[in-house]
Amino acid sequence: MSDNQTKEPRIKGGSFIIDNLDVNRIVTPEDFTEEHRMIGETVRDFIDGEVVPRDEELEKLNYELTVELLRKAGDLGLLGADVPEAFGGIGLDKVSSTIINESLAKGSGFALSFGAHVGIGTLPIVYFGTTEQKEKYLPDLSSGAKIAAYCLTEPTSGSDAMGAKTTARLSDDGEYYILNGSKLYITNAGFADIFIVYAKVDGEHFTAFIVEKEMEGFTLGPEEKKMGIKSSSTRPLFFEDVKVPRENLLGEIGKGHRIAFNILNIGRYKLAAGTVGAAKESIELSSKYANTRKQFDTPISSFPLMRKKLAEMNITTFVMESMVYRTAGLLDEALADIDYNSPDAGLHSANAISDYAIECSINKVFSSEGLDFIADEGVQIHGGYGYIQEYKIERIYRDSRINRIFEGTNEINRLIIPGTLVKKAMKGEIALLQKAQGLQGELLQIVPTQEFEGPLGQEEHILDMTKKIFLLVGGLAVQKFGTKLEKEQEALSNLADILIDVFALESALFRTKKQIARVSEEKAANMIEMTKVYAYEALERVEAFAKETLTSVESGDMLRMQLSVLKKLTRLTPADTVALKRSIAARVVNNERYTV
Repeated sequence: MSDNQTKEPRIKGGSFIIDNLDVNRIVTPEDFTEEHRMIGETVRDFIDGEVVPRDEELEKLNYELTVELLRKAGDLGLLGADVPEAFGGIGLDKVSSTIINESLAKGSGFALSFGAHVGIGTLPIVYFGTTEQKEKYLPDLSSGAKIAAYCLTEPTSGSDAMGAKTTARLSDDGEYYILNGSKLYITNAGFADIFIVYAKVDGEHFTAFIVEKEMEGFTLGPEEKKMGIKSSSTRPLFFEDVKVPRENLLGEIGKGHRIAFNILNIGRYKLAAGTVGAAKESIELSSKYANTRKQFDTPISSFPLMRKKLAEMNITTFVMESMVYRTAGLLDEALADIDYNSPDAGLHSANAISDYAIECSINKVFSSEGLDFIADEGVQIHGGYGYIQEYKIERIYRDSRINRIFEGTNEINRLIIPGTLVKKAMKGEIALLQKAQGLQGELLQIVPTQEFEGPLGQEEHILDMTKKIFLLVGGLAVQKFGTKLEKEQEALSNLADILIDVFALESALFRTKKQIARVSEEKAANMIEMTKVYAYEALERVEAFAKETLTSVESGDMLRMQLSVLKKLTRLTPADTVALKRSIAARVVNNERYTV
């Protein structure tokens, strides 16, 4: 960013739904520096040279090999990307660590082992540890001398993290916390050395602890037999009177939720980055296969329905990528000035990260479902071969399914998205309610226009209309249900899906506008066409979500009036998406890879 941009007020989380943002403040892949590109190349070389050739061994769950490769990644500085230099890391920006996560995706389950270590395993200490804890643990975690794991889920509490049963009691001499309980589905459990464990002090106060595997009374259960991500270790943990030194308490007693939820926010956007890498690999595998596979003496890549799949896979990946790097830029700006030596670092980190909880959840939901769609279509393009383990697309398909469950299920995240927005509005952090109230009179006066300027004029109009639709429907839902809105999960889910499409469309649109300004309309043709397709299809989805919700909050003449307003907001001359997708597909087929 330029000096002028950094002096501007920070973009508030969730404000995209009411504010008109400056496109130049949105980070895109086209903004990458030479250093960013070199980081991506280093990771890809590591994956292609060290991980992919040993893929079969890793799939057999070879702990020693996984740890060996993690340490090699540590030698390259990859494990310390998010760790400040003062504590043994290299302190890269969030865009760099996002590039690392994306580029690792080709490593399948190994990428998960890596991600769990550098993300949810290490970051709790980076953001919330004392200086002494950081000095003790972070250098070894950055080098790979020690491997980390994150322990939140329990047999009776998955999405309900605060329902944890694991307890911690201060010993009579005040030197230790004594932990009892269990954790489930812990990634890296089989070979981790350091565990971030959540327990309730005195059975009541949700708190985080740093637990070491050598501590007496700490044992592991057997490996889970999983559908996918088979090269990653997933085991339960058991604590029987485990003595954890008092100095290993992480953060404050009773404030464990601050750590847990904010680390999950980071985990959600990092998960999204990984799905972008897997989506790109799926497109490359599928387009190359489609060019070589012949039916009726013709490459299947020449068939319109196969091309339609490749186009839609490419468009979805383009939007995913645009959202992920936009979010990385937001987090970079929010975390830029934090002094990790300060005793208030945890509080400042929590405030900065939590401000973008909406964006992190949006990334997680959209990208996990986007990759599932892309992997499924990839299997379909491969036909019967896509069902055979010899072909990588089969692995991607199996591995992708867990992403909709990891880091909070997509159902939970869909409740978080509008729920968090309403809370921010109630606290006066964003003027959502005022904007919604002011919109009522404006909506009745709207006269649909069909005259637009510029290559993306109509798409900018669509973005504006989708924001107005959210304010219309969301405002009516709040009026109807009041404090009981949180129980209306169908309405909340629809509102979440509208917000997701708004953020997704805006991310793609702004990225494309920046590229047009950087090069030209002609050179940005593929981006323009992808943005057009996404805009029209998003508007159709938003209209459907809005109709369903309106019928649950209104009836009779009031319902008919609101549906009439909705019709005004969605009235547009339809685009020829068939032709647009054919044009996009032609480039993908020609390049045999993800194409912007």
